[in-house]
Amino acid sequence: MNAKALNLEDLRRSAKRRLPKIVFDFVEGGVEDEKCLARNSASFDRYTLVPRYLLDVSQRSQSIELFGRQFDAPFGVSPMGLAGLAHPGVDLLLAQVAKEANLPYLMSSVSNASIEDAVRIAGKNAWFQIYPTADEKINTDLVRRALALQIETLVVTVDVPVSSNRERNRRNGFSRPLTMTPGVMLNALMHPRWVMNFLRTGGIPMMQNWQPYAAPGASADVVADLFAALTPPPEMTWAKVEAIRAAWPGNLVLKGILSPTDAVRAVEIGIDGIIVSNHGGRQLDAAPAPLDVFPAIKAAVGDRAALILESGVRRGSDVVKAVALGAKLCLFGRPWVYGAASGGVAGARQVAHIMKREIDLVLGQIGCAGLGEVSSRVAQSVPATQHTILSMPPRETADRI
Repeated sequence: MNAKALNLEDLRRSAKRRLPKIVFDFVEGGVEDEKCLARNSASFDRYTLVPRYLLDVSQRSQSIELFGRQFDAPFGVSPMGLAGLAHPGVDLLLAQVAKEANLPYLMSSVSNASIEDAVRIAGKNAWFQIYPTADEKINTDLVRRALALQIETLVVTVDVPVSSNRERNRRNGFSRPLTMTPGVMLNALMHPRWVMNFLRTGGIPMMQNWQPYAAPGASADVVADLFAALTPPPEMTWAKVEAIRAAWPGNLVLKGILSPTDAVRAVEIGIDGIIVSNHGGRQLDAAPAPLDVFPAIKAAVGDRAALILESGVRRGSDVVKAVALGAKLCLFGRPWVYGAASGGVAGARQVAHIMKREIDLVLGQIGCAGLGEVSSRVAQSVPATQHTILSMPPRETADRI
């Protein structure tokens, strides 16, 4: 644990000191000029929260119900690929913390641990995220494995139609095959603790969810190359999503929707949840911030699907603003990796603690005993150059979200 860290930005700075540049940049970076990253953060600044005073906030709760389950807070762990580069065993470490804090844990199909191991740790808190591939047998088997584990929520990421232009990674030589230039190696040697962990755990971590689809004994590089060859598929259409919907009896969530038209189409084919996300600014630099399009998506689908917001969330107040606009849950990824890189499991616990504490204080400051009292009905959209005020209605007339 980083005792000096008061917020998620402190943990980011700590992780930057502890990680080699090539690894930190892989976690931190976006695409092209990284303007999308800036938009994601700035979008939350266009909303304010107007407090109501002289209300009893002595007992406050931030618990939520989603897909028939109770969670202790309205945020969770985003699916992340190759996070094991930043800290050994980070996927299972985060599964443990999510279980302890009673938060949703979304495991990526390109994580470095297996979904089977994650479920053993996180139980019903574990969701499984997959990328449809060009190999229908693999698509079918990923769904089969989730069914066998009795996972309740399957997440399909749809915002990777083609590979993205991540120039920061390319400049660092972080590509396939990985290019270890003298400069990269020298910088890594300046972080001996990371180097020791890297060597102790066998170097580039294995993508264990994809390991069964490679030849027996295949190296981590070979497995990664197999994934890269099959994903994204040359033709990713609604038909693939409909096929998954037909095969999956549980909750099905689409991740990466930014268009109200797509959101309506998703609802029409029976999707249970939509993650409004621009992939953390890692796919299309010209994409809008999810918070900016969220009100239109909410207006288009209403309560026909659970809306989840991802990308740019860094403060408890960000979560409260998103909930006020109609989000059931917020997801973020990078801060969890920063916490783990800073202090292992204790650092990841610190992320959960900081966010819960900030949400609790914000609720108290605006006069809300619970999230159901922050009404999306009074959120007003204005031009990006102005500020939107999110107000809280009298408690006796507040809508439930």
